[in-house]
Amino acid sequence: FLLSLLLGRSKLDWRNTSTRAKVIGTIISITGAFVEELYKGPFIRPASSSSPTRLLKSIPKLLVYYNIPDNWFLGCIFLAAAVFCVSLFNVIQTGTAKKYPHVMKVASFYSIVGTIQCLMFSLYIERDLSAWKIQPNFDLFLIIATGIFGCVIRTSVHVKCTQMKGPYYVPLFKPFGIFWATLFGTSFFVNSLHYGSVLGAAIGGVGYYTVTWGQLKETEEKQNAKEERKPIKTIHDSEEDDYKVPLLINQEESPV
Repeated sequence: FLLSLLLGRSKLDWRNTSTRAKVIGTIISITGAFVEELYKGPFIRPASSSSPTRLLKSIPKLLVYYNIPDNWFLGCIFLAAAVFCVSLFNVIQTGTAKKYPHVMKVASFYSIVGTIQCLMFSLYIERDLSAWKIQPNFDLFLIIATGIFGCVIRTSVHVKCTQMKGPYYVPLFKPFGIFWATLFGTSFFVNSLHYGSVLGAAIGGVGYYTVTWGQLKETEEKQNAKEERKPIKTIHDSEEDDYKVPLLINQEESPV
């Protein structure tokens, strides 16, 4: 929403209910992010020393995105940058879909270009060619599982649900990712859970659903405006055969 305002794609109309909802939801979401980052509060569940945690400490190779120690501030900066890039991509994708409505071709081109970019960046970071050898071990299983579940199945379910329920159905479940991330983080990783994190996530979820409701309301208003601008057909605009009414009743069918 903020990016669309900066790019001039949206205008602030305070008389509009959808605009007020999106502005209020954005403020609430930003407040939740600050609360989650700056306020920790007491522990709900401290970092435990259970067997799964000891296993993850002893076998760090099983973890793809795990690092000791955790840097939450730097992680939030990277997350904000990622969200900004995704928002920018969505704006570009919307304009591309309007000019070139072949969705599968656009998605294929996007995947190919993304693969080439990742390959170039990975070669720059890891220049040892021996590290690129794929061994038939757990790493190969992670690559295959990530490709199948992270791309093929997720994208197929996303597209199918969007076709069945509309564009606002799938995003409704996005805040549940915070719940699952917290659950796995406290269960399998050396992460503690604070009241501030739960409070900030709850505030951010309320803001997210408020913005989503505003977008849904705006879409309904645009559709209603289009329906009102449609010309009303009259009898003279339609085919005459559809409005032919017999003026005289056939004498054979009329009662005596």
